[in-house]
Amino acid sequence: MRPQSASALRTAAATSVQSLEGFDAVVDALTLANTDLLQHRVRGPARPVLPSGAGVASLAADLRGALFPWHFGTGGVSGETISYRVRHALARSLSGLLEQVGLALQSECEHGHAPCTRCAELTVSILEKFAARLPGVRALLETDAWAAFEGDPAARSPDEAVFCYPGMLAILHHRVAHELDALGVPLIPRMISELAHSATGIDIHPSAQIGSSFFMDHGTGAVIGETCLIGDRVRLYQGVTLGARSFPHDEEGRPIKGVPRHPIVEDDVVIYAGATILGRITIGCGSTIGGNVWVTSSLPPHTHVSQASFRRLFNGGAGI
Repeated sequence: MRPQSASALRTAAATSVQSLEGFDAVVDALTLANTDLLQHRVRGPARPVLPSGAGVASLAADLRGALFPWHFGTGGVSGETISYRVRHALARSLSGLLEQVGLALQSECEHGHAPCTRCAELTVSILEKFAARLPGVRALLETDAWAAFEGDPAARSPDEAVFCYPGMLAILHHRVAHELDALGVPLIPRMISELAHSATGIDIHPSAQIGSSFFMDHGTGAVIGETCLIGDRVRLYQGVTLGARSFPHDEEGRPIKGVPRHPIVEDDVVIYAGATILGRITIGCGSTIGGNVWVTSSLPPHTHVSQASFRRLFNGGAGI
């Protein structure tokens, strides 16, 4: 007797659990909860028009392959085949994006219960504009790779940064997500950002504006809020927070969306591990913020901030 395959065993198990007492009641409750959710989300008759998490992850992988075919492609790339590889990866990613952006727009459209000509036309327009911006995105990412190489003595090449550095993966996803966010695409930019957040522990809101030659050394635990403005040649270390102190509420007590509430970090600023910078303040160009410092007021250019100097208990090792 041949052993059953894993798929067959799963199917058999799924069939058996449906006979458990109360199973149908749980199904009915979950169905009702999701039906109520859709009725609140979609104007008009409820229809489950939402992007696919798996679909967005797949198109993001294809976009990485189009932007960096040597690093994130399917292998076997050479000078003779690179154009084909880029074309193939780009076509697949844009095809996936066409579908997912269409679903995202439809999820917020008043015609969500029926095909909408306006959403279809807007999807194509967004796709054309996004594709046209990709060479600029690739150029910015090249500056980020070189910033990692030049800013970290442990990096042996820009390629190592692209292949291995979590900060590079996070900024790659961010620069893609930011362009989609700027084009007014709902849901998809945040989903792309969260793919990198899950993989690296680095949380960058897609609306944050980040200049060229950006480098996050290590980066784990870094948080960059929605309305942050970051200049060129900025370097952050792990655990840095660029956050909000507070935010205004409307008359019903709900947070008012989109209000500038995160820091402005000017050019050539270095922020060391664990620093927390809160509120709509400005960190002047060329400044250095030391580790574990808490900053809630604006700083002029070329300011150096650190914790209180520690008291030397030993001189040259004496007394140890």
